[in-house]
Amino acid sequence: MQIYSQILSEIQSGSFKIGDKLPAERELCEQFGVSRAPIRQALSALELNGIIYSRQGEGVYVKNTQVTPDRSQSAIFFNSISPEDIVEVRMNIEPLIVKFAAQRATNEDIEELRRTIEEMEKETKAGVYVPETDEKLHYGIAKASHNDLFINMMAAINNAMKQQEMWKFIRDRTVTRPDYRDVNFKEHQLIIKAIEDHNEKEAVEIMTNHMQNLYDRYWKD
Repeated sequence: MQIYSQILSEIQSGSFKIGDKLPAERELCEQFGVSRAPIRQALSALELNGIIYSRQGEGVYVKNTQVTPDRSQSAIFFNSISPEDIVEVRMNIEPLIVKFAAQRATNEDIEELRRTIEEMEKETKAGVYVPETDEKLHYGIAKASHNDLFINMMAAINNAMKQQEMWKFIRDRTVTRPDYRDVNFKEHQLIIKAIEDHNEKEAVEIMTNHMQNLYDRYWKD
């Protein structure tokens, strides 16, 4: 929030004028003495509020000096669950969930997962990423664990992702890209194959890598 406010203040004071390019994320990290995640959140909030805009591969530019009237920084920053909370929970809980899914999945569970992965494959080939399909697949994996608490936790995670505007914004700038979209599908396909084979070790390994890649896509690239 402090980073957001300081950059906004510099723009409004005239240090950066409309059309000016802001320093690169790496430079901002050095300037504020923080990691890339809070810089990316601050820039994303500024973009959501209509202050800046990004050009793929070029950088970030000043668009306005005032917050778009129908947006408010509080709505973006003060959701109770942050994107970091979501990533942290997913990285730690989903490999555990898939372990039990690989152990316990019934034929009916596997058929449902196959239908969902086929749906994701069609979407990927059509050049689109549908968040609801992704969420349905992970929820289906939780259902295959046959542990009601895991199922409820996955439902809570999906709900948090739907409500967290910053999460959705960063997601739409990363996993919707063609290179990420294709890799995202292949990772899911491998996870489902491991569950079908009841290979819990492989399922855990692939899910762990998938979650690490999720973190890398959201915060590093």
